[in-house]
Amino acid sequence: MQWVVLFFAGLCEVLWAVALKYTEGFTRLYPSIVTVFGMMASFLLLSRALRTLPLGIAYSVWTGIGTVGTVLVGVLMLGETMSLAQMLCVGCVVVGIVGLRALT
Repeated sequence: MQWVVLFFAGLCEVLWAVALKYTEGFTRLYPSIVTVFGMMASFLLLSRALRTLPLGIAYSVWTGIGTVGTVLVGVLMLGETMSLAQMLCVGCVVVGIVGLRALT
C-alpha cells in the first residue's frame, strides 16, 4: 500500500512542478494555489510512505516519478522537445525506479 501512496506523492510532485511554470513568480493566484496545494499533498503523502519504506529508496522513487512525469508533461502537453540522448537519460531514470521497486 505504501508504494501506491508513494506513487501518488510523485504525481502530486508533477502537479506542483507544472503549476509552478504558470505562477509567474507567484504573481498569479490560481496557479500559485495549485502549486502550494501540490507541494503540501506531495510532502504529506511522502511522509506517509516513509512510515514503512526506507528513506533513500522512497526519496529516490519519489523524485524519479516527479522527474519523469514532469518531462512527459513537458513533451506531450507543452510541446517541449527532447533529443534522443535526453530520452535515453530519462529512460535510465525509469529503469532505476523500476529496479528500486523490484528490489525492495
